[in-house]
Amino acid sequence: MYQLSAISLAHLYGLLQPITVPHTSPKANFTNWSRTFACSPLAIFEPETEYHCELILELARREGRVVRAVGVGHSPSDLACTTGYMLRTTKLDRLLEIHADKRYVIAQAGITLDALHAELANHGLAMINVGSISDQTLGGIVTTATHGTGINYGVIPTHVMALSLLLADGSRVFCSRQERPDLFMASICGLGSTGLILTVTLEVEPAFRLKEVQQSIQFHECVQILDSLVTASEHVRFWWFPAADTMRVSSADRTVEPAKPAGSWLWHSFFGFHVVQFLLFVARYILSLNIFIGRFAAWLVSTKVTAIDESFRIFNLECRYPQHTTEWAIPYENTKACLYDLHDWITRELSDPKGLRPHFPIEVRFSDGDDIWLSPSNGQKTCWIGIVQFKPYGCEVPYKTLFERFEAILYRHSGRPHWAKAHPLRPEALRRMYPQFDDFTRVLQAVDPRGMFRNEYVERHIFGKTGPEYDNRVFKRYAPSR
Repeated sequence: MYQLSAISLAHLYGLLQPITVPHTSPKANFTNWSRTFACSPLAIFEPETEYHCELILELARREGRVVRAVGVGHSPSDLACTTGYMLRTTKLDRLLEIHADKRYVIAQAGITLDALHAELANHGLAMINVGSISDQTLGGIVTTATHGTGINYGVIPTHVMALSLLLADGSRVFCSRQERPDLFMASICGLGSTGLILTVTLEVEPAFRLKEVQQSIQFHECVQILDSLVTASEHVRFWWFPAADTMRVSSADRTVEPAKPAGSWLWHSFFGFHVVQFLLFVARYILSLNIFIGRFAAWLVSTKVTAIDESFRIFNLECRYPQHTTEWAIPYENTKACLYDLHDWITRELSDPKGLRPHFPIEVRFSDGDDIWLSPSNGQKTCWIGIVQFKPYGCEVPYKTLFERFEAILYRHSGRPHWAKAHPLRPEALRRMYPQFDDFTRVLQAVDPRGMFRNEYVERHIFGKTGPEYDNRVFKRYAPSR
């Protein structure tokens, strides 16, 4: 451990080259990607080495400050927000070791998945499964149990073999399922609260292509044959367009066929992006237009399409516009009943001239069960259901009541919220959902008794802190929407 006894605060700031200024300076502001939550940390550091990280933690210990690690800020909640110190990991972004013969790599936690895909491809490797986007950092997906889709594929942290961490006391530790297993199980879905993740040892596989077939079918037909659809291919997901009462079914499997990308600028960029965004903007003032837009969007993608491409290109989607979003995981066996309940509710809303107007599509994905303490897939094969309310041109749209009603239905079906997304649950409810919730808090108390890594999100959801500073809307960028 490097000591700071001879290093002044000014020298520390100069050494770290932080994007940091006094609390009142606009340069110290942070806003997440979806522009839904913002905060003004005391300082935002951007370390370039592990030594820099050690110095930041030493400073935080001396001043009794919280340190919050953040990558690119893609989480659509206040998970990254803090009134203490913020540590941006985006310059800790190297692929350190490649072990192609043993099918694993070691990477710094700040590397984005986009960069990791490119590095792996150079060595004939690929991630085993990927979520819908690759903008996030590797450390970010590890700490939130980010998932892709595939009923026999676990959430992405199931492919993590080991971590190296900087703990609150400044010590660097290595953990895995064999070495310090409790710390490892707490950290691979630890909300960034066990310590600062420095490196991730990640299981990979030889690079592969996926052949994806997309086709649209009626909602009720899809739900009736859901089990056969979900198990027919390796990676299956649905996009539900409620206004058109249709499901877009995507089925993808590994293939050795030559690449054959699909899509066109006219349909997927001009109409699918620009025209739809303009219509969504107009629909903020003409509520009835929302139903037409949903049907129009479903029509745009109604034809059967087959695409063959490198795995991450098939896994990934265009996230399109800033958005409010929530996603919950339910036991797979509850999927049909839950989808029917959601369908009945949304049908009532759409038939009411003053009803709520959910945007599209509602994404439905699947994952295998796991044993990660706070993984929403812990102990069960899982169906993930997520909804969005787009913010055309960054403008606000109503979403709060819509999400509350959606969440109430998912909760009734034993739903667990995605940790990276805003949710209302507190420790008493989470403890019932996660059998090892108390094991998790025990590890936090052991490795970080003073709470250096506990921001308002962690204090609120894990430790049940209350008060204005722990309100789940304290970091909202805009006034609450109905």
